Amino acid sequence: MATIEQFYALKYAEDYFKFFGIDYDQVLVSNKRLHILREYSKLVRTGLENLKDQEERLLDFLKFALLRVYGDFKGGYAPRAADVWDMFKDGKPKGCLACSLQGGNCDC
Repeated sequence: MATIEQFYALKYAEDYFKFFGIDYDQVLVSNKRLHILREYSKLVRTGLENLKDQEERLLDFLKFALLRVYGDFKGGYAPRAADVWDMFKDGKPKGCLACSLQGGNCDC
C-alpha cells in the first residue's frame, strides 16, 4: 500500500501518475508539465491542510486531485498568459510541487 512518505519523495510529474497508477499521455504531460504541477500543488496544499491526520483519505484525495487537473488539461484547458509569466519570474520556473512540499527547498 502506498504511503504519504512515498508521495513526499516524488519529484517528477510522471512519478505522480505512476504512483497512483494513472495512465497518461506522455506528450501532454511533457508539454504542460509545469502547468499541471502548479495546479496540482494548489490542490495538494488543500488536502494536506484538511486531511493531514487521515492518510488513506488524503491519498485518495491526492489521486482524485491529479485526475482532475490532468483531465482539465486533457480537455483543452490553457492557462492565462499572466499565469505563465508568473511561473518564470527571474528566468527560472517557480512553484513546482516539490518546492511546495519542501517549503521552497528543492533543486528544480
